[in-house]
Amino acid sequence: MSAISTAAVVVTTINAVLVAGSGLGAALKIEPILEPMAKLGVPESWLVFPIGTLKLAGALGLILGLLGVPLIGPAAAIGLILYWVCAMYTHIRSQDFNPQFYLGMVFCALSVATLSLQIQSITFR
Repeated sequence: MSAISTAAVVVTTINAVLVAGSGLGAALKIEPILEPMAKLGVPESWLVFPIGTLKLAGALGLILGLLGVPLIGPAAAIGLILYWVCAMYTHIRSQDFNPQFYLGMVFCALSVATLSLQIQSITFR
């Protein structure tokens, strides 16, 4: 297993837990996300796949990266960054700036931090 910094472990773990929770919420179609998604024009059928599935796969990839699977952690972080950018674009396009939009910004920033710390750990070991 490559040497990974404590900061990378902490940030990646927090990111994985939060994204997994978000993915489970989408996959289980919990009530607080149904109305905002409908306002955005996102079909309810998309909550399980692709939305919930992509988030859960991203969280799993982050954890596998921590466990030493080569390059899967940074790849998962990149995938999550792309996901959150697309999610924020959907909000912007719909001119819908509800709390989910700002939460998406936080998740995206956390994924950027995760990627940065993982690359730093790989590069400077």
